[in-house]
Amino acid sequence: MIEGEQKKAASRRGSRAEKEAAAERDVLAKITEMPEADRVLAERTHAIVKTAVPDLRPKLWYGMPAYTRDGKVLCHFQSGQKFKSRYATLGFSDRAALDDGAMWPASYALKELTAADEERIGALVRKAVG
Repeated sequence: MIEGEQKKAASRRGSRAEKEAAAERDVLAKITEMPEADRVLAERTHAIVKTAVPDLRPKLWYGMPAYTRDGKVLCHFQSGQKFKSRYATLGFSDRAALDDGAMWPASYALKELTAADEERIGALVRKAVG
């Protein structure tokens, strides 16, 4: 009886690599569902985040693409359509090391991405991990 329960528990756990691959597939599927303008921004943001800090792990967080470190969300992309906003946003959690005095931005509006914007996002993500 105990052996059967252990096998069940092991199959539910799966390997870490399998779970991470499934989480990334979920994020990419969610991005694919977005309207074109948001999808382009989300695809670029995903690529920038993964390049800037390769050890961040993508996952869905409240239905949004998010990027985690040590299991905690560091930043996320929010489609403008989700809340019927005129722009998408890149948001950072309180775990992000972006502190700058007593007040600093915790999210950024995204309408398009220039090369300079992409570099800035990469720098923000690198700074956020500390």
